[in-house]
Amino acid sequence: MKNLFSIIIALTINQLTAQTPQQAYFEWTALPFSKVELDQRRSNLLLELTAKNIKGLVLIPAKDGFSFGETFRQLDDFYYFTGLELPNAILAIEVPSGNTTVFTPEMDQRFHSASRPNDFPGRPLLNDLAINTQTGLVLKNITQFTSYMNSKSGHTIIINNGREGDIRFANEDYIATHSPVQVLMKALQSKHDTSNFKNGYSAIANVRMIKSEAEITIMKKAAQITVESIIEAAKSIKSGVDERYLEGVLEGHYKKLGAQRLAFGSIIKSGPNSLWPWRILATHYNRRNREMMPGDLVIFDVGCEYNNYVSDIGRTFPVSGKFTARQKEILTMEVGVADQIIDYIKPGITFKDIRNLTNKIIPKDAKPYMQVGLFFGHHLGLSTGDPDLPDALLKPGMIFTVEPWYYNHDEQISVFTEDVILITKDGCEVLSKNLPRTPDALEQLMQQ
Repeated sequence: MKNLFSIIIALTINQLTAQTPQQAYFEWTALPFSKVELDQRRSNLLLELTAKNIKGLVLIPAKDGFSFGETFRQLDDFYYFTGLELPNAILAIEVPSGNTTVFTPEMDQRFHSASRPNDFPGRPLLNDLAINTQTGLVLKNITQFTSYMNSKSGHTIIINNGREGDIRFANEDYIATHSPVQVLMKALQSKHDTSNFKNGYSAIANVRMIKSEAEITIMKKAAQITVESIIEAAKSIKSGVDERYLEGVLEGHYKKLGAQRLAFGSIIKSGPNSLWPWRILATHYNRRNREMMPGDLVIFDVGCEYNNYVSDIGRTFPVSGKFTARQKEILTMEVGVADQIIDYIKPGITFKDIRNLTNKIIPKDAKPYMQVGLFFGHHLGLSTGDPDLPDALLKPGMIFTVEPWYYNHDEQISVFTEDVILITKDGCEVLSKNLPRTPDALEQLMQQ
């Protein structure tokens, strides 16, 4: 009995001495942008809102605190305006005064475990003075948010609705997926009887559409990682290889080159699969696992995420290493359309101008099969659906894709070319320019 008691005492002492040391926030991560840049982003938002004569309280929620088996990934708006990966927090910006507060939990619950306290030491957030010093933000306990909102009774609550137009509230359907913003609005309605919401999407879009030099540097890196990974995956294209194998080569190379995540589920589709949009192919897990055959085309529509910013690039390859005459003819036409769009892009025009151009330059016999209209491209940034305003004038710093699809079910041929475009002072720069795109260059790449 005495020996057993001694063992228990020794184990208890060992538990106490084996405690994992507590670490501060910036021992785990770093501020992605300077305090000056982050402050300028919030100031730009204030200018946009006041120019639209919108006054009230901007509320931006952070991500729920647990990562469910994946690395934590902050919500775009919260990350953009704070640079912080704080979980379960709320950013509040008062308009027009500019008073800004981050309401945060006192401790990061991801670093707590009641059953394994020696392995999970906790991590302070509220009392970590370095967060305040490096960001210049005022941090308050999330428990104070209720009294804060009570003091703002009658204020207009400005939220990002996710798109222009009427506010979309959480519904009461039996099955529904609600955004964090909708969850926040529902809580404000029930806890504070708040009903005066204003959509701040267009103001946020105007700010986020223009990328800073720091953002552009990151996005160039994301594009280059994707380019090099497509080139690597192209080496494995041959008859008998399946689509999922190519995904593995591509995504593994992303990781090797430093990308942390996928921008979206990789779309690699061949033969008959190439004729179907990704939503249809994604409805069944085994639909995107086709074995490639001689004569097939295989389409890459893929992108990685590097330091929270994304890429989105597409190419069409011949499984046999050589395009047929008809495949080459169609791809040459589609790339030619993309080239004319890119040559036309410059500051001062709009997406509508680009759509008008595409309607003129697409050959008459190809028009029934060209997927253009609103979908010739989309803005990129923290997501592949970055906020944008379709009628906005193009300005230096904007980054979006050019991607005229061609789906021909009559001839069973589909081709796709997608490039990442940065608007510059005099025109535009193709960030994916190092990836071959013409039929001859793609064939040469595969022969290498």
